[in-house]
Amino acid sequence: MTTLKLSKKPSDASAVQKAPVRRTDPAKRDRTKPPPKPVAHEQEEKPKTENARQRNHRYDGKLHEPVEPKPAKPHGVDTRTMPRSDKNEPQYRQAPRRGGKVRDGFVASEFDKTRTLREATHKKAAAKLPQKEESNPRLSKRMAELGLCSRREADEWIVNGWVKVDGVIIDTLGSRIKPDAEIVISGYAYEQQSEQVTILLHKPIGYVSGQAEDGYQPAIVLVHPDNEWLDDPELNDHNTKEFQRGFLHGLAPAGRLDIDSTGMLVLTQDGRVARHLIGEDSSVEKEYLVRVEGELSDGDMERLNHGLSLDGETLKPAKVSWQNEDQLRFVLREGKKRQIRRMCEMVGLQVVGLKRVRIGSVNLGKLPVGQWRYLRNNERF
Repeated sequence: MTTLKLSKKPSDASAVQKAPVRRTDPAKRDRTKPPPKPVAHEQEEKPKTENARQRNHRYDGKLHEPVEPKPAKPHGVDTRTMPRSDKNEPQYRQAPRRGGKVRDGFVASEFDKTRTLREATHKKAAAKLPQKEESNPRLSKRMAELGLCSRREADEWIVNGWVKVDGVIIDTLGSRIKPDAEIVISGYAYEQQSEQVTILLHKPIGYVSGQAEDGYQPAIVLVHPDNEWLDDPELNDHNTKEFQRGFLHGLAPAGRLDIDSTGMLVLTQDGRVARHLIGEDSSVEKEYLVRVEGELSDGDMERLNHGLSLDGETLKPAKVSWQNEDQLRFVLREGKKRQIRRMCEMVGLQVVGLKRVRIGSVNLGKLPVGQWRYLRNNERF
């Protein structure tokens, strides 16, 4: 079987390409002929002057009126703004030019007037605000004076919105109130305050009361579960809480005891306790047993009770008496640095031992040296 291959040849009609037909458009001019010349319109001739000027843009065939020459610029007069024909129209300033504020149209006198007017407006607005009276105490200070809390706690309570004054919540620090204003504290504040602890420590010799110094450790390192006095006879009745690391946060000594002295040291998180014991107006009694060497006359005994001065200030009256043959009992209402030792030196006595046994109505009791216990719920300084 034979296969034939046919080749397709284009026909003559399709093979020959015809040129495109361009039909003449009556709206277009004949490109084979030059364009006709424009016919000039007759214009009225006007006499030309020397100052006659034409526009910089498209010429419209007309001449402008002669421009009068600019008058000379007066000395010391600002001519960069166009005068207003009507007061209701705004005063427009031309584009600034180089040369600083003066050349840009800055007028110092006008600026001063604006600033003076602005300051007067602020003063007038401030005068309408209620003026704080200096005689009115700050809220935090008043709360501390009333014994509600310490000033640091008061600031925290105010920020948390736990304080109402005359029925209005005060949450701004530094607010002043009237001395007779009614202050109401939220239960959340008292709940937080009840969780704070106060610890009584029988400080040994060789520990400092506050921060570590001269290689000596602070007494707070002894506040450890291993050193808690578990033989406290009233522990189970009044203290059911277990020691937590959070008890050490913010725990600070309320008063100091010399490194070579022993006895009761109070460590507390409660600002009320600290203010009550070491505040400026504190009058809490502190009792000491002091072992001395030397002779003491009756006159010097009277001086110890009242009549001595330290650092240029007369000491408050004290209660000093013999406890036994070589031991004195001191009851003070103030606590200057090394006060008892310096008082004894003034009357010829040498202190060989000092122990604090009472603060307010709280006694050291049988608390062993180096151990601590919680302040009981029924105890008040």
